[in-house]
Amino acid sequence: MSADLGGMTVETVLGRWPFAAQFLQEKGLANVLDRPDTALDVVVDPTVLQDMAAFIAEMEAFLGSGEEPVRELTIKGGRAKDGSPEPVAELTARAGEVLCIVGPTGSGKSRLLADIEWVARGDTPTGRHVLINGEVPDNRWRGGSGMHLVAQLSQNMNFVMDLSVRDFLSLHAESRQAPEPLEKIERIATWANELAGEPFAMDTPITSLSGGQSRALMIADIAVLSASPVVLIDEIENAGIDRRQALDILIQQEKIVLMATHDPILALMGDRRVVIGGGAMTKVIAPSAGERANLVELKALDARLMELRRRLRAGEVLDQI
Repeated sequence: MSADLGGMTVETVLGRWPFAAQFLQEKGLANVLDRPDTALDVVVDPTVLQDMAAFIAEMEAFLGSGEEPVRELTIKGGRAKDGSPEPVAELTARAGEVLCIVGPTGSGKSRLLADIEWVARGDTPTGRHVLINGEVPDNRWRGGSGMHLVAQLSQNMNFVMDLSVRDFLSLHAESRQAPEPLEKIERIATWANELAGEPFAMDTPITSLSGGQSRALMIADIAVLSASPVVLIDEIENAGIDRRQALDILIQQEKIVLMATHDPILALMGDRRVVIGGGAMTKVIAPSAGERANLVELKALDARLMELRRRLRAGEVLDQI
């Protein structure tokens, strides 16, 4: 790559990789920025040029650029807890699709999410294999290169950084080299407050956010700033947020969403649901017309419960419901 960089002008390099300016400044070569029409190899030492190429490669991996988009994720079935072959031999999830994972506690839902996060190659207890765009992924998806396939939202979330919401989002936007960072930060804050049961201000310390507020903030942050194409969610119904709107936000951003849930509304909202039993994927169900019809009634009941929760939080007496 260094030869390719050397054949480019400073202006061309910075136009393609704006973050390269940071590298030059840190190397004490800020004066190079004043010579945009000069070939890079004329003003930069070959050793530094090689380091710059490596820096660009690392940043591209971190930012998720320079790679083919993840259009689909395929899980090749392995074995159940008793060693028998997994009944579902292959499962593919596509961008903009929601797959719900259902089954009793201890059935293996979290193990499936873990296999996806690890980009399994037959080297986990289930023996499953995970493919990206139909191919065996290389080691970059599993290492620390910054190519993170998965953004995961667990049931328990705790912030440890002593930052305000605004500073936290600004730091993330800067690290991602996000274009129009202020607009993105405002959008995240707006979405998070729409999802959360109790709105919060931008100057609120993130360590002071409730569990529901923290989950709402991270869902909006993942949708807007995260380069990870796959979102794994473990029981969003316990988060104290508007779970239906949360799904809508993630779908709009063309994420592949896999969600372990016990919530019938969420299960029926998904494009398909994967039934887990005995540590294996036992079957895949697409919601029927009858189920979709029931979903309308379930949503109406849920809206009534949400209104009762709102009244309860507001200190009202629920003598009439």
